[in-house]
Amino acid sequence: MRYIVHTLGATASAAALVLSGLAAGTAHADAAGDTGLYAPSALVLAVGRGEAAATATVERAVTLNCAPAPGGTHPSADTACRELAAVEGEFAMLAGSSGRPCTRQWDPVTITATGVWQGKRVDWSATYGNACEMRESMNGSAVFAF
Repeated sequence: MRYIVHTLGATASAAALVLSGLAAGTAHADAAGDTGLYAPSALVLAVGRGEAAATATVERAVTLNCAPAPGGTHPSADTACRELAAVEGEFAMLAGSSGRPCTRQWDPVTITATGVWQGKRVDWSATYGNACEMRESMNGSAVFAF
């Protein structure tokens, strides 16, 4: 009988310690996770071969996080975030023309941006006749230069 009482007491004590540890861990995690209010900006950018985003074979892809701070696997995250902020996340506005000639070979390249920009869902793509056309159309932009 004494064995059962000690076992129940030990079990109750262990449960209380575990529950108090979980509560403290939860409170600590909530405090650490509070970074203020901001609209998230996290994107996956990809370059692939093919005529459409749905069927293109992805050759390169990076992540780009712009809020709360620039980061991700993009090699120039700071510059890319500044460029996107300048066009208010409108990827089509990044395109221009450098005036440099490209060959007319047909080897389609599709670029895509998927994710969230300042709290709004993004699902954008563009297709170019070849890699030269894509590069020249981006006119030196760092967003798809990876």
